[in-house]
Amino acid sequence: MKRLRIFIIIFCLALIVPLAYFVLHTFRSLEQEEEAELRYFSETLFDRLEGELADLVRREEARALDEYAPLVLLPGQQAGQAAGKPSPLSRTPSEKFILGYFQNGPDGAMQTPHLENVEPSSSQAVLLDELRTMNSLFNRQRTKKVEAIEPEAVVQPATVLEKKDGLVSKYFRAAPAAKQKARLGQEVERLEEISPAQARKIAEPQASAPEQNRLAAKAEMPSAAISGSATGGFGVIDSTVAGLTREKGLADRARSDDDDAVKEKAADKPTTPEVFQAEVAPLQAVLLDEQHLFLFRRVIVGNVIYRQGLVIKIQEFLDHLLTGYFRDQPLAVFTSLRLSVGAPDGGGISQTAGATVSAPVFTASRVFPRPFSFLQASLNCQNIPPSPGRLTLQVMMVVLAGVVFLGLFAIYQSARVVVDLSERRTGFVSSVTHELKTPLTTIRMYIEMLEQGIAGSREREQDYYRILESETGRLTRLINNVLEFSRLERRQRPLVMQAGTLDDVHQEVKNIMAEKLRQEGFEYKVEQADIAPFSYDREAMVQILINLLDNSMKFGRDGQGRSITLRVRQDLKQTVLEFSDTGPGISRHALKKIFDDFYREDNSLTRRTQGTGIGLALVKRLAAAMGGRVAAANNPERGCTVTISLPRQGA
Repeated sequence: MKRLRIFIIIFCLALIVPLAYFVLHTFRSLEQEEEAELRYFSETLFDRLEGELADLVRREEARALDEYAPLVLLPGQQAGQAAGKPSPLSRTPSEKFILGYFQNGPDGAMQTPHLENVEPSSSQAVLLDELRTMNSLFNRQRTKKVEAIEPEAVVQPATVLEKKDGLVSKYFRAAPAAKQKARLGQEVERLEEISPAQARKIAEPQASAPEQNRLAAKAEMPSAAISGSATGGFGVIDSTVAGLTREKGLADRARSDDDDAVKEKAADKPTTPEVFQAEVAPLQAVLLDEQHLFLFRRVIVGNVIYRQGLVIKIQEFLDHLLTGYFRDQPLAVFTSLRLSVGAPDGGGISQTAGATVSAPVFTASRVFPRPFSFLQASLNCQNIPPSPGRLTLQVMMVVLAGVVFLGLFAIYQSARVVVDLSERRTGFVSSVTHELKTPLTTIRMYIEMLEQGIAGSREREQDYYRILESETGRLTRLINNVLEFSRLERRQRPLVMQAGTLDDVHQEVKNIMAEKLRQEGFEYKVEQADIAPFSYDREAMVQILINLLDNSMKFGRDGQGRSITLRVRQDLKQTVLEFSDTGPGISRHALKKIFDDFYREDNSLTRRTQGTGIGLALVKRLAAAMGGRVAAANNPERGCTVTISLPRQGA
């Protein structure tokens, strides 16, 4: 049995170790899958935010150069004629995060499409005051380097998850990582043709702001900033553009003999350009203060630089992005999105939405391309949502572990039962050998004594004959038990069911066991009321009662009262036989085992008492063959009661 346990333990370890590795590897793969899934959707969220920024950039880059004046020219209209239609930008912006639009001239003066000829108390007047303040702040920034205004966009390589060689790698090489955009919208300067009327519209001062605004702007700016040359300003790409134009041809040469006079006259005749070429730079951004930034483009017309753009309210802009793309998404339930705007001095503004994350286990971030390189998005997650396959895997692992455990337990129990049964069979053979040898030795001894005439008297010879008869009966019962047990085990024991009231059974049992009861000093009583006849096998019932009597006498010799009682009662469904003695009783843990094949309780009483271990097992098998059941219980004071319940059937 010890070797069996060792073998089972080794087998369990050999099975559990690879199974545990498989489970661990599977859950790690699930974690990687869950993280990759979350990373994919975080990148999708960043792409949507970047798409919103790109749409804003494309919309602003598509604006006409003269839309930053209050009025724009109608098609074919020349400057100086009647006023044109209002600029599309003159209306209050529909987006809450846009404060307004204005153009910053080469001398720092402001031109805005938002009209000034309104009452000062109106909201439009308040807007104009705010735009003048923004223009003044921008003028202070003009002498600073571009790096202090808009940081270079950090081109982040695409996130690459480490993967082991899989099926795809057998057929294709790994694709190169996608490179992130460095700039949204227009990437290089472009040339745009404008009419002279549009050029004058861009260059003309604000209609209702004559010199005060321009002089005030000049007073706020350093002298180095007030320059119309292409080399002044931000120094971003201020190379001089030659102001390419198409010119009309000179007047026809006068066919005169005085060529010098004709040339001088033709030179004095003015040329009229039909189209101007303006150089339009990509959008860039500058932080004006902690709450506002200026998103603008540089426009160079005839070596003169203008800055056209819009003022964005940072807090409202961040809130617009969070509300439009994150707050109402399922992603916001378990992740946190932080949008932050960095300032050149190291400070900044940020807004956070979503779940509260104190100890993130997953982080994904992106710095957006220029002109929004000041904006960074960071997605954090503390509890990554489980994959749908995780629950299935957990259930399967539990089921598999349960099946393996139950299988191993069943194997162990079966092997233990087989080994235990084998040991009991070995003990049974030894006991039967001893049980057969003892009566045979006694019989042989008394026969020799009778042959040699040792008895000496007739009464003594009669005693010897009674002993021989008792031992012969004992030997017969033992052999009958062994044969009966063997037939029952092979299911070859036929039953002869007859109706009766057990009267004939009681009488036969008393006749068979009378001598032994007298020798052992036991009293056997039968208490039976009037019962209706029921079906039973007479020989089986006799053998059951004899085995119970023999068992009670063997283990009750040391008892104070040697009394055995059989009570027979009947109810509507069954006939109950209660066989009670006054012996030492049975230990609690052995009560359910005493009817097992070859079982003998391991204690001092059984060690000094002869037996084979099949008597009570035969009782159970015979009762079960007749459709009954057997149970044992200790009496409240002393002894044990075996209860046999047989089905009640009519004659």
